[in-house]
Amino acid sequence: MPPPAGKPGPFDPLRRLTSRDELLLSWLAEHYLLSSDQITHALFTNPRTARQRLTILTRLGFLTAIPRGRDDGAPQPWLYTLGPLGLGLHPRAYSDPDNLGLKPPRSSVDRARRILASPQAEHFLGVNQFFVDLHAHHRSHPHASLLRWWSERHATDTYSRADIHPDGHGIWQVHGRDSTRTVGFFLELDRSTENLARVIGKLKGYETLARFGPRYPVLLWVPDTRRETSLLRALDGVHTAMPVATAVQQTNPAGPIWALTTDPYQRRPLHQLPSDPGPDTVTNPDRGQTYHARDDHDDQ
Repeated sequence: MPPPAGKPGPFDPLRRLTSRDELLLSWLAEHYLLSSDQITHALFTNPRTARQRLTILTRLGFLTAIPRGRDDGAPQPWLYTLGPLGLGLHPRAYSDPDNLGLKPPRSSVDRARRILASPQAEHFLGVNQFFVDLHAHHRSHPHASLLRWWSERHATDTYSRADIHPDGHGIWQVHGRDSTRTVGFFLELDRSTENLARVIGKLKGYETLARFGPRYPVLLWVPDTRRETSLLRALDGVHTAMPVATAVQQTNPAGPIWALTTDPYQRRPLHQLPSDPGPDTVTNPDRGQTYHARDDHDDQ
């Protein structure tokens, strides 16, 4: 029986969730943290509508809103993580970026504190921006879709036999007039904080994965042209089982900005990079995969 009028039940807020809200909560369960600007860019066409919706979801308890300090007098975007109701919907959400062996957090506030205290917090926002930009591209180009967006933790667990630790993993699909191109990829966000030998050393795990699993391109997403030139020179003539491509960070990673290390003078869009799902065997985590686009919804 429904509760009497005036006495809302504990699950009544669930009736307020839209499919877009559910998508946002699933992202925060997987990727820890998103800014208000990122959420607006990926899921809304109107900033005012975005602010109103995020306020409602926070007051209902699905989100936790975290203010940021001011930078040169300018207000910074708010940060969002799962709130108590959001965490209740995702009890298996990744809860600690740095200490995987810790007990689960006692509350959504405890989880948020762990995330904010992590030295990787800004790195998460940088990685998430790449995928947010892809999702935003889909909104204006419906023929293109981000079919998979995995965090480092998710990809590391899935491809554990290869001991890879990508910053993110995705599946990007573009429908053309005569064909459909589906490209898996592993993202390595580069901030020029590591020497070139260390960056190139990360490719060894992908060599192992190529023996039994998917052979998706490794994307080196670099901060400037100087860094990209250095990487392309260092990788010139180096054989890699996985395709390796570089590009300078900008607002449209789907565009014709990617240079393969084997052909650095031609820039390709993301969907035209070579990508092989690998053998259809029991050792391949991606065996027999078929991908379907997710429908999105406009502002409500």
